[in-house]
Amino acid sequence: MTQPSEKSAALEAVIGAALAAVEPGQAVRRQVALEGEALVVAGQRYDLSDYRRVIVVGAGKASAPMAVTIEDLLADRLPVSGCVSVRYEHALPTRRVRIREAGHPVPDVAGVSATREIVAALEDAEDDDLVVCLISGGGSALMTLPVEGIALEDLQQTTDALLRSGASINEINIVRKHLDTVKGGGLARLAAPARLLTLVLSDVVGNPLDAIASGPTVPDTSTFADAAGVFDRYDLWTALPEPVVGRVRRGVDGELEDTPNAADPVFERSQTVIVASNRVAGEAAAAEAARLGMRTMLLTTYVEGEAREAGRVLAGVLREIDASGHPLPRPCCVVAGGETTVTIRGKGRGGRNQELALAAAFGLQGVDDVLLASVGTDGSDGPTDAAGAWVDGSTLAQAAASGLDARAALANNDSYTFFDGLGNLIRTGPTHTNVNDLYLLFAF
Repeated sequence: MTQPSEKSAALEAVIGAALAAVEPGQAVRRQVALEGEALVVAGQRYDLSDYRRVIVVGAGKASAPMAVTIEDLLADRLPVSGCVSVRYEHALPTRRVRIREAGHPVPDVAGVSATREIVAALEDAEDDDLVVCLISGGGSALMTLPVEGIALEDLQQTTDALLRSGASINEINIVRKHLDTVKGGGLARLAAPARLLTLVLSDVVGNPLDAIASGPTVPDTSTFADAAGVFDRYDLWTALPEPVVGRVRRGVDGELEDTPNAADPVFERSQTVIVASNRVAGEAAAAEAARLGMRTMLLTTYVEGEAREAGRVLAGVLREIDASGHPLPRPCCVVAGGETTVTIRGKGRGGRNQELALAAAFGLQGVDDVLLASVGTDGSDGPTDAAGAWVDGSTLAQAAASGLDARAALANNDSYTFFDGLGNLIRTGPTHTNVNDLYLLFAF
């Protein structure tokens, strides 16, 4: 039987390796390099003598360290200025790029103010300027400028309703793009005619560029009709503010211009590069587990759906390993990634990773020498101070002995209280990165 301290050490090492692999500064430097008087980005060269200055803009939980890296690369070659919006407590010292903090996941006044500063930085952009846009998870809330006729309170109510409905991040962002000035290619329009380079740390399953931070600098593949479809699927027409409902209806009727698509000439002088993703983190986690002597497999980076259902499925993978040695015999670590959702029905406290782990505990009851951890790579799972939680075959028995009711906690969406009572929360603090969630399945 593997000792608890050994299990804990293995879990900590694998999580640490995954986070190190998607550290934003290193991720940028893997794709961006200074070669003589040229900036080389994913094989494309930018002759710095062609540009009078660099304007750095962007938003997301990882955008501050990305901005620091761009400053380090370019500040001695060209004038650098700009503004980046990050989540509260995610700012870092910079020399020339202003870092603003704002609210997430629901946008706030600080986010609108930061976005106005970003827009102001682009107002006099010319064709001999290089605009570097730094995008990472959380950017949809952190870079917010409602269109005329939509108030911030309307966006806040809409975002809250979408989050509670169980809609996926892609569906939420489809709606956001049609209510906002900078989303859905809007920032690219504001940056024109400057040369535009966008560096992306992806937090969306499958890395669809127009969904990450609501695609501010890329063509939009969605329409007002798609936004209306989200309202239909989750029965939101009567739950949302009238200005939001009215705008979507007018858009569907063709009374409003839709977001720019791939045919729009505004994207002709634009390059977009993904510098890190969930797969990079998953591969690093598997490599570290292998270094520790385990057989490893990156099973998928496309886990989606209701968190509690995904937890039951992942627990089933560990039960299969215990019963048959498939897909890997012990000792092993199966890694998966993605992002689930939670339909909130209770009044408790938690996050999607904690809820996934709590649901998995039922499937693992009585299974010896296994551990399942679900962790958000940004260090923040829902409105809590935890990144996620872990469970094993003894979790439910330990909970019962401590007077904790697992079924009641799950029904009340109160996974945080449950795991805090057991000491099973995973706390990393702010990681300054964000590439979805990781699910680590150990059989020792």
